[in-house]
Amino acid sequence: MSRSLKKGPYIHPSILKHMSRIRAGSKAVIKTWARASMITPEMVGYLFGVHNGRTFVEVQISEDMVGHRLGEFSPTRKFIRHGGKMQREMEQKAATAEAEKAKAATEKK
Repeated sequence: MSRSLKKGPYIHPSILKHMSRIRAGSKAVIKTWARASMITPEMVGYLFGVHNGRTFVEVQISEDMVGHRLGEFSPTRKFIRHGGKMQREMEQKAATAEAEKAKAATEKK
């Protein structure tokens, strides 16, 4: 459920404090653990280091991100890939086909 309009969006107070010290567009990273903080229009242009449980993922805030949460742009799980033996065989065939195509292109020249 969304937050009540009379309460307004949740923004951690320390984020606002750091934003007042740094100007937008600077290379300084604002590190935060507050993944639940809402992205507001005032945050556009800032560079945030959002903690994902292990490291800080750098997130450059743009206008498209307004209204979302900081945690949405810092994934906490690493997707490796699906498949096993069949997937490896398909990838190997694709790699050999690409190598043959590159070799044929160099021979034409």
